Amino acid sequence: MNRTISTFSAGAPWLLLGLLLVSCFGGSDTTTTTTDPVGTGEGPTPLAAVDLPTGKQVSGTPTRVPFILWGGDMATFYGNRGTRTLEGSVFAKHGLNVELVRGDDFAQQVEDYKAGRSPYLRGTFRMVGMVMAELCEDPDTCPMPVMQMTWSAGDHMVAREEITDLKSLKGKTGAIQKGGPHVGMMDDILRDANLTWDDINVVWMDNVTGEDSPVSEFRSNTEVDFAFAITPDMFGLTGGLDTAGTGAEGTVKGARVAVSTAERSYTIADMYFVRPDYYRDHALDVQKFAVAYLESVEKVIDLKKAYEGSGSDEFLQLLTLTQSIYGEADIPTLEDAHGLIADCNFVGHPGNVSFFTEQGNPRGFEVFVKRSNDLAVGQGYAKKRAKLEPSPLDWTSTAFTSVLTKTSSTRAPRFQAEAVQSEIEALDAGGKLDDNTILSFTISFEANQTVFSAAQYRKEYDKAVELLGQYGNAVLVIRGHADPTKTLKELVEAGIAKGVLKRSGTAGAYTYYYNGRPLDLNDTEAMVQLVQSGAFDGDAEHNPRETLTAALNLSLERAEEVRNSVSDYASAQGLKVDPSQIQPQGVGIREPLIAKPRSMDEAQQNMRVEFRLIRITAEIASTSDFDF
Repeated sequence: MNRTISTFSAGAPWLLLGLLLVSCFGGSDTTTTTTDPVGTGEGPTPLAAVDLPTGKQVSGTPTRVPFILWGGDMATFYGNRGTRTLEGSVFAKHGLNVELVRGDDFAQQVEDYKAGRSPYLRGTFRMVGMVMAELCEDPDTCPMPVMQMTWSAGDHMVAREEITDLKSLKGKTGAIQKGGPHVGMMDDILRDANLTWDDINVVWMDNVTGEDSPVSEFRSNTEVDFAFAITPDMFGLTGGLDTAGTGAEGTVKGARVAVSTAERSYTIADMYFVRPDYYRDHALDVQKFAVAYLESVEKVIDLKKAYEGSGSDEFLQLLTLTQSIYGEADIPTLEDAHGLIADCNFVGHPGNVSFFTEQGNPRGFEVFVKRSNDLAVGQGYAKKRAKLEPSPLDWTSTAFTSVLTKTSSTRAPRFQAEAVQSEIEALDAGGKLDDNTILSFTISFEANQTVFSAAQYRKEYDKAVELLGQYGNAVLVIRGHADPTKTLKELVEAGIAKGVLKRSGTAGAYTYYYNGRPLDLNDTEAMVQLVQSGAFDGDAEHNPRETLTAALNLSLERAEEVRNSVSDYASAQGLKVDPSQIQPQGVGIREPLIAKPRSMDEAQQNMRVEFRLIRITAEIASTSDFDF
């Protein structure tokens, strides 16, 4: 992905890794050859270029439209059938005449836009947001959003091992490309962790990859604790989305992905903006451009599915066209072109309807305007906030609905509860839950409390709803915890009554012996295993196994009550939350903060419900044509 302020160097090394790009919902195991596209069973086959589209260019003076090195722009190539509109193309069918021009040098793109050489501005929402105030000094150049193209799934914050979750970024030093898409991503991450830019130190770099990039600084400067990387650079540092670098094969020992747009999927929105003066005179042409692009997206998605199924020569033609337009220096192989499109999530018509018109959308237009202004003013990119209106296009008009076939804005729940629970239990049992935790926070409750009102926990519920709205491919696990005091008391009384437990010393300083061997009541895991084994069963008056089970069930009930309360709170605020993204879990007494409380105050610390934002594998998330 090349979305930089400064010119991106030719021969970008990230492209050499081809299909090691992240797919729509996580990492891919593909290599620089693709699975046999025609299903012959002969295994991976290198792609070969096919003949490019031919035809006559549409006559007349074309409108210049910028593009950048990004998979979302491949739909533009398909629709135009090249950098100039060819007769018979999707764009030509809609009466367009377009010349596509390279816009990776964003500063130059802005200058061309201001000078009227191109009426369109192509970038991420917050890249445009950082120059919005400057452009809005002239009403004729104050950018009007036309449409959203994609969400990114291939940008990552890579951190050293001492950064265990996002809260531990405080006081740390990070490397970020100046003016690029990761500035907005960093702003989001700081907000997630309840931190500010003053809480971190920043080393600003010129490029997103290669020399003078955050990745090169991370490698050479051990004082840099975290850095932003696009997918293949991330693989080079860590070995993979879910692994840590070992120091071998060029990886950095201990480096791991702290957060990624693979799960924080609503961070980087790729957009087209237009000049207001151009729109006043060419409103119909702008609408046609949006319709044609979205029609092209639908066709490209179908071609990609066909290619990954039984094969598609037309999709291979698009890959060849992409390589031809970008050049072999940037797209050395067709596999690299395929990887480019695999790294983005198209939003289509439903996504634009949601982004621009849906009330209470936590990742919609109003939210992006506010956060873009917060970032621009807060960090000195602008002196005042810019006013920005949503896209002027009527997304419900027949201009869209009579042409597009995928206009439904409904989607199935993203996660399957049983699969999520199974994975969480496996992570827990394998000691990997902390490794997959992006962020966590807790609320406390009183003994015998069963109601968790939004009025009491508004701050935490606001944070939970915000995270759910941004981390589309992560799960918020709500974990209920119980205090172990009662279970330990039952264990001791039952053990003494059965004669398998002895104690010596004085009250408050007892030493315990189980069948003649020392027993540490502070070892909660050992205590749970003993109770579950039936070692203390049989006493008529004391039943620690029953108490243990009751604590587990009560902790799950509390987690479910909090889950329901959060969902109800979101609904009351007019905010949409996918219920499948919130998973309750009962932990019982297994993870006390204080294993053997000596006072009610200490016991109270164990009475908590924990919110954990968990990274999960791609396979247990449902897929959709569009991500919105």
